[in-house]
Amino acid sequence: MMDRPLVVCGPSGTGKSTLLNRLFAAHPTKFGFSISHTTRSPRPGEVDGVNYHFTTDAAFVEMIQRGEFIENAQFSGNRYGTSVKAVKDVADQSRRCILDIDTQGVKLIKSNHPTLNPVFLFLSPPSLPELKKRLTGRGTETQDSLQKRLDAAIAEIQYAVEGGHDIVVVNDDVERAYGVLEKVALGEQVEGDKLPEFGL
Repeated sequence: MMDRPLVVCGPSGTGKSTLLNRLFAAHPTKFGFSISHTTRSPRPGEVDGVNYHFTTDAAFVEMIQRGEFIENAQFSGNRYGTSVKAVKDVADQSRRCILDIDTQGVKLIKSNHPTLNPVFLFLSPPSLPELKKRLTGRGTETQDSLQKRLDAAIAEIQYAVEGGHDIVVVNDDVERAYGVLEKVALGEQVEGDKLPEFGL
């Protein structure tokens, strides 16, 4: 299992960054993050080449044309993508590659790069009202961007309901969710959670 990349997917606001940062801090030599490319501007504290490879729209489009991305998507007017090189860089360090991508990216990997053979993990919010509360609590969302993120979340949850992932982890309790994620990342056989009833 450890030789297969781990794809962590889940709506914005489910706590992916919190859990993954903790995983990397606890196991600094076992995992490597595939650093995505994006055309959005850096947020305060973000570092080029660490959080993302920040690039221009024109350069991003050229990379698409050269076939350099495993997956790429557009969200809120910005482009995001995972390059073949980013995944290879991690494997070259003898670490398990962890990818943080959206459902659109999961579908692209399945259709265009089946030889990657990753483990697909879906990090689910406990409910949509709780997700809205978390997103609002960030204080970084406008009403428009909040609605876009909630609409995207519903689409991602729908794909998970349809069985698009190998394992589901519900982040209803950070300690518990982290424990399950850590076991999956370390290659242990784990029974995942049942998706909450979202009433979609």
